[in-house]
Amino acid sequence: MPDSPRGVRRSAPGTGDHGPVNLLTTNADEAPPRARASSAFFVSALDGSPRWVTGALMALQGALLSLLVVVLPAVAAYVATSADPANEGVEWFRSVVVATALWVAGHGVPPTVGTVTVTVVPLGVTLLAVFGCWASARRSGALARATYVAGVVTYALVVAVLALLVGTGVAGVLRGLVGGALVAATGLGLGLVARPGSPRLRVVLAPALRRLPPAVVTGLGAATVACASVVGVAALLVAGWAYLGRGTVQAIADGLALDVLGGAVLAVAQLAFLPVLVVWAVSWLAGPGFAVGAGTHFAPDAMTGGTLPAVPLLGALPGADVTGGPAAFAPLVVVAAGALAGWWLHRATRRDPARRAWTVSVACVVAAATSGVAVALVVHLASGAIGPGRMATTGASALLVGAVVAGEVLLGALLVAAPADAVLRRAVATRLRSLAHRGRA
Repeated sequence: MPDSPRGVRRSAPGTGDHGPVNLLTTNADEAPPRARASSAFFVSALDGSPRWVTGALMALQGALLSLLVVVLPAVAAYVATSADPANEGVEWFRSVVVATALWVAGHGVPPTVGTVTVTVVPLGVTLLAVFGCWASARRSGALARATYVAGVVTYALVVAVLALLVGTGVAGVLRGLVGGALVAATGLGLGLVARPGSPRLRVVLAPALRRLPPAVVTGLGAATVACASVVGVAALLVAGWAYLGRGTVQAIADGLALDVLGGAVLAVAQLAFLPVLVVWAVSWLAGPGFAVGAGTHFAPDAMTGGTLPAVPLLGALPGADVTGGPAAFAPLVVVAAGALAGWWLHRATRRDPARRAWTVSVACVVAAATSGVAVALVVHLASGAIGPGRMATTGASALLVGAVVAGEVLLGALLVAAPADAVLRRAVATRLRSLAHRGRA
């Protein structure tokens, strides 16, 4: 290799004059030309483009990813059954419209089936959309404010346009804008901070968290612990219900006499509503219970059944064999989740020299209130109409379940965090000695 010209210093590939270049964290304007190349889908041909363009394409990629997962099974089912005389006159594009309506419903836009408006949100589709945004942002995004804002706005517009195309009206378009923005804000935000070299989520949120009192910040973290614990136990509970009711589920599936493709399509449709059953299990654990049709009630201490649609997923609902007895103590699970949050809260505040006697109590109240609001929101999404007649009443009362969960989490958190806080104990002891001294005087 010829010697370098005098006065010119050669650098090793992938390095600059000031050391190695991190291709994942260095700004495109500051990186060498070779470092600007991106392996991200849609972005590699737009080197040097504005950040908002990257954000828009990132959102389009995420929307397309989750939409195809819903649309492709519907198209496959149409192709497989196109020779059926019952499908004569039905165009293949109709299956695309129906699948798109289901995808839009996962963003809070209720579809209309015949004369019935289905208001229960298929939370499985919602989680799929969040995952699509996360995967797209993690692979193709850039941690910049313009990228994030452009991605959220673009995704919300995509949902609104599709809602308009499937005929949901102006109200559906507005709901699509709000639901799409919430899904994109969650998925894209988590994906951007998950990119290699990106700061952690707590570091990104630090400027906003510094504006809140420390007790509120700690309470929000404890609420996350409580909600995650309750949802985890509810998911295990649904698995137990499905195991106990496996005979009923199998009998319903056999009665439908579906072929392989029809069974696969039904399984995909049930997965879209499986998280709804988990939310109903949260209502069951809390105590108020839930309904699947007018006149029915499923709770730990009582069960009133009724005629249900022939859907295998509904065969996993709790029967009389899991009602009463030890099941009546199910609300203690939510209290235990609050106790776990209280232990986390104590660990987070015990070394804070600036904490006051009321810090732990305020943090417990914040954790309980946040948990109650979060549970009330998901219960509201998982409640409403899923069919005509009796099936227009399903789910639970969001306000009641949210209030009960807040009270149970507060009880558990205070039982653990309050006695364990040394500052609070000293304050209570000082107050008791003062009252005793006044009594003797």
